[in-house]
Amino acid sequence: MSRLGKKPVAIPDKVTVTVTNRLIVVEGPLGKLDYQHRPEVSIEIQEDAKQVVISAPGDTGQSKAFHGLTRALINNMVEGVTKGYEKKLDIVGVGYLGAISGDTLQLRVGFANEIHKKIPKELDVTCPTQTLVVVKGIDKQKVGQFAAEVRASKKPEPYKGKGIRYQGEHIKLKPGKAAAK
Repeated sequence: MSRLGKKPVAIPDKVTVTVTNRLIVVEGPLGKLDYQHRPEVSIEIQEDAKQVVISAPGDTGQSKAFHGLTRALINNMVEGVTKGYEKKLDIVGVGYLGAISGDTLQLRVGFANEIHKKIPKELDVTCPTQTLVVVKGIDKQKVGQFAAEVRASKKPEPYKGKGIRYQGEHIKLKPGKAAAK
């Protein structure tokens, strides 16, 4: 049994969780998410205790892994429809900037051409300043995936630290060739 999977997921007020034919639907004030869970686990909703209990009847390694995974995914769904998720990206470098044009994120990060990233319609992407990109949404995976794709377009380089990084991320800078002397 997974230690994480044993913990029940609490259902807050204003959130409804339904399970039909292995399809879990979580609805809350920010939106609606669904997930098709694996047949190795079983899910039970306890209405009186306002919690979701996940159990893995099998004792194989795979069923134990899906036990904890399913519990974590349901917990992320509940948290997403109540609070939402947010990732902030800093753009560091002289002349580097980001802007929103319609449903496209435009990045000028030292290449000859601008980089254009299409914003998924489930996400809310804003640029409060030219050097800050904020990605918000209710699906943790989609928020993290889009933020990772934006960061991968120009990773921070190790000598001056120029590029796109997560806010609060520490870049270990290498000494230049002047330090070798």
